[in-house]
Amino acid sequence: MRPLKGHLIAIAMPVLLGAAAVPARASDPISPEVKKAIDALVLANHILADQGVLDGYGHVSVRNPANPRHFFVARSMAPALVTAADIVEHDEDGNGIDARGRKLYLERFIHGEIYRVRPDVNAVVHSHSPSVIPFGISQTTLRPVYHMAGFLGAGVPVFDIRDALGMTDMLVSSPAAGKALAKTLGDRPVALMRGHGDVVVAPDLHLVVYRAIYTEANARLQAQALGLGPSPKYLAPEEAARAEASINPTIDRAWDLWARRVEKDAK
Repeated sequence: MRPLKGHLIAIAMPVLLGAAAVPARASDPISPEVKKAIDALVLANHILADQGVLDGYGHVSVRNPANPRHFFVARSMAPALVTAADIVEHDEDGNGIDARGRKLYLERFIHGEIYRVRPDVNAVVHSHSPSVIPFGISQTTLRPVYHMAGFLGAGVPVFDIRDALGMTDMLVSSPAAGKALAKTLGDRPVALMRGHGDVVVAPDLHLVVYRAIYTEANARLQAQALGLGPSPKYLAPEEAARAEASINPTIDRAWDLWARRVEKDAK
């Protein structure tokens, strides 16, 4: 996982968290590595809410660095309000470890089933990012329109829960639904969910936050471009790959900016 900026966390966390990171079980000690992951997860919740990717719904998780078969995600609540005390450890089956009666997200199976089959993934975002919704219900494929979204050049599949499970409430609220979504995602960083939103994955929290934000931005720009004419000039696959390779080493610049913004808003 990409190391966090120490000076930023030291400044931001007392304001943002309001509580010390808690262990999976009240009697277990918490390691500095796990505390750092939980603190960063809280910050990721606040950033994604501030950037309009998450609102009262949606969630972001991180793999437990001390136990790769477990992950951390907040209890069922609005992401902007998450503190470290709200983070619950889960296993891959979606069971809350020491949930202590806290209500869990119905769609926690999205995270568990992706972590189960994608050892390269250490962070997952599920959102109802508004600009992506039209691309999940139309015949227009989401494609990279600018260099900041080069990661979309790998292709963006669409998960249709009706095809997988018949008539449902559209929620990925069971292991079977989570497995079907993970299968559609395959080895890509992003999958759209028909009539629902998207899922974004990455090797670490900084990158998954970046990808979730720029998936929304790219969808908005692509819709604008399509309004200007029927044939936008998209990034070629090689251009997208080169752009992604150039941008990835710089994303901490954006993370620091987004984190400082939510820190200021919390004061």
